[in-house]
Amino acid sequence: MAPNKLPASLKATAIIGDSKAALPAELMSLLLDYLPVPALLRFAQTSRRSREMVYDDSRWVRRLKALGVWNEAEAQARRRAESEARKSAGKRPESALFDVEAEQRRMRGVTGMGRGAVDPGFENVRPVFEPVAGGVDADPGAALTVLARVQSVRGRARQEFGKVYRVLAPLYLDLARARSHSDPVLFRMYREPEQQAAMLAQLRTFARCDWTQGGLEREEKVESMVGIFENAVLREFERGIEEGDVDGRMRRYAHVLVALNGGAAGVDFYIQNDPLMARGVAGLGDPLEGLRTAAAGMVNLGPVQAFFRDLARALNEQAGVIDRVFPVTVDALKPFVERVAEDIIAEYITTLFDEAHEQNVEVYLKAVAGVFEQALRFAISLKPTQASPPSFAQDVKAIVARCFEPHFDLYLQEELDYFQRKSDADVAAWKRRIAEEAASTESFYMSNVSRQAAKADFLSSFKKVVMLPVNALSTLPTSFAASKPADTPTSHPSTPVPDRSSTSTPIPVARPQSLAPTTELAAKVAIMTSRLQGISSLFSIELALTLVHAAKASLERLATFVSLGGQSGEEAREQCEAVFVALLQTLGTGHIKAGFDRAVQHLSEYKPREMAHAEDGGVEPLVTFLELVNVGDLIQQMVDVFYAQELVAPRLCDRDDFVSPAAQEKRRFEQMLDERVAAGLNMGIDVLMDEVEYLCATTQKPGDYNPPAGEMVTDLGPSECARRIVKVVEGHTGMLVGSTEKGVLDVFNQEVGVRLFTVLCKHLKRQRVSTEGAIKLISDMNCYHDFIRTFKNKSLLQYFNAMRELSQIYLIDARDAKEIGTIIADSEKYGGIFRAEEVYEFAERRADWFTVKRDVERAMYGMGCAVM
Repeated sequence: MAPNKLPASLKATAIIGDSKAALPAELMSLLLDYLPVPALLRFAQTSRRSREMVYDDSRWVRRLKALGVWNEAEAQARRRAESEARKSAGKRPESALFDVEAEQRRMRGVTGMGRGAVDPGFENVRPVFEPVAGGVDADPGAALTVLARVQSVRGRARQEFGKVYRVLAPLYLDLARARSHSDPVLFRMYREPEQQAAMLAQLRTFARCDWTQGGLEREEKVESMVGIFENAVLREFERGIEEGDVDGRMRRYAHVLVALNGGAAGVDFYIQNDPLMARGVAGLGDPLEGLRTAAAGMVNLGPVQAFFRDLARALNEQAGVIDRVFPVTVDALKPFVERVAEDIIAEYITTLFDEAHEQNVEVYLKAVAGVFEQALRFAISLKPTQASPPSFAQDVKAIVARCFEPHFDLYLQEELDYFQRKSDADVAAWKRRIAEEAASTESFYMSNVSRQAAKADFLSSFKKVVMLPVNALSTLPTSFAASKPADTPTSHPSTPVPDRSSTSTPIPVARPQSLAPTTELAAKVAIMTSRLQGISSLFSIELALTLVHAAKASLERLATFVSLGGQSGEEAREQCEAVFVALLQTLGTGHIKAGFDRAVQHLSEYKPREMAHAEDGGVEPLVTFLELVNVGDLIQQMVDVFYAQELVAPRLCDRDDFVSPAAQEKRRFEQMLDERVAAGLNMGIDVLMDEVEYLCATTQKPGDYNPPAGEMVTDLGPSECARRIVKVVEGHTGMLVGSTEKGVLDVFNQEVGVRLFTVLCKHLKRQRVSTEGAIKLISDMNCYHDFIRTFKNKSLLQYFNAMRELSQIYLIDARDAKEIGTIIADSEKYGGIFRAEEVYEFAERRADWFTVKRDVERAMYGMGCAVM
């Protein structure tokens, strides 16, 4: 056989050997986590690579983390401290990057390590544990705190876990193999319940790192043994409760339960067997007593207050017992309060609220808010224990608030619905009362008028009106004024000033007590007079106050829930805004707007020639309307104060949040009020100008501007007509000062001035003015000018400057007629207010016009001039 040839069998063997593949290192590392610790250590002895995989520090860190004893922050702090210590020590003068001899010695030591070699991290660990003589520390007391002594050091996690495993693994495996609760060596090694509980707690924790096969069964066995031990301790704890041995048996076994599993079972058992829980709601009071002993529409909160007072006293007593029984690491009072809230408080308030809702919605609303306020006081009165956190007061408040959550949504909706229904009913009742009084008044005035006599009397009265001269029309209403009640005022003072005391609560016009008119015309005039006098009662500040007080009551109830914060507090805050929005909608659209619309309608029906007039010339409908404006302004100010004090001050609404529903509705309310006032003032200007025209027609004497020939003019002051016109206009415009925005007031005064100018121009064109009467005319123009100057409106003053200049043309003597024409032709003299044609029309009203006409026209148009 050739030396370079191998047998076929050897070749096949070589092929098979080469085809074997090694497992990936990642997979092998993953499998190592599921090996028992002894097998893991034996695997580390097989090769250098396997040793590196087993000794990987992160593998043991994971086990310590499973036990809950690894602190990464502590490990990082130790590493930084060691690094800084090395830096402060300085570098060595000489160092070798690689020492060949040292590395050879290390490798020889590793190679010489046999299967029987012991790993440095598990010096005393053997594959098979002896239950009694196992590797438990010589000091059993130190073993009870082995987990607490673990240090978080990077690079030493294996050694730290080895210390834990050496102590707990024998007891853990022994406990898992036990057939009964008397078999484990743990209960023979430790005789005191405190020690047994501490070790059982460590074994429960140790079971978390048992990832090997059968680990779940062993963990269940440990839990079963812990449960048996816990039941035994609870029986001893119950004996202590029965005997009242607070500082003895109760305290001892409560601490045992805490050491075993945190004491949750002991806390639950203590709460369940407390006498307060056994008493229940029946032992603290009848929930319905507050309803039975209260007046109609009310709820008596005295029994509720007594209920919470007794409950707080009982809980405060238990807080002292809890401090004596449980350690300071266990907060037993909070779960106690939670159980009381669920089983006692919730049942009490549910019974009360359900019955109150069935009786009356108003009672229900008062009951919910009142009981919640008492519940908050109850939460504040509870005293914390030594174990209570700093947030105890807030926690108890949240617990109490949860009792009200099932009723919260219904309460919020009922609060808004009740306010809307009540406010709408109040407005409807007020409107119905006003309508009934108006119908009663009209029926009274028409009661003595027969249909047949009414026709004849009306025609007779109408003929008298037609036949009377214009300047005598003022005597017509006097016949009707005699039939008016003596105690019914028909006029206002010469300078009408709104009396807030009278307008704050406007009284509807009552039915007159005197005899009714006997003619239909007189009855209709009396009805119109009654309507105009009752214009100020078209909306009532008294009703507005009623609505505001109702809204305030709702907001005060809702604001109690805003203090909860969170979602519930935000919902209550939004409902506060909704109540304010409903208030403005009812008060604005449902009451004030309708009142202003009716007032404007009544103003449009005013006919000054058909109404009675007082000597001061006051315009009754305009005076009463301006009083209505004052009332509206007072209501707006009241709403502003309410908004600031009830919404902004308690932080239920942000004044700067322009998109909030409350702010938007408030702007709409103010805009509506401004629009209604503007519409009424526009109609009021028409009425005021009608009155001015009436005064011009009835009080301007023909001899004022054209006295009889030879009569000496002794009175150089303004005429009675001018004085009364200024008095009327000044009185009515002055009523708006202080109750209307400056912008609206300026526009109103501007319009009044321009309209007054127009009326005076028309009036002047109807007069005959002599040279002697021009003095009186100039005095009147100066009177009007001085009055308009008080408006402080330069553009308006130009009109009356022009009118004052215009009056000069009547003072020029007929012998200087050409000068009249020169003045008329001077277009710059009147500031563009009057054109020459208009001035010419005024000049035509001179008493001697036909005498001076020819000379005036020659001066104006150049008639009779010759071309040189």
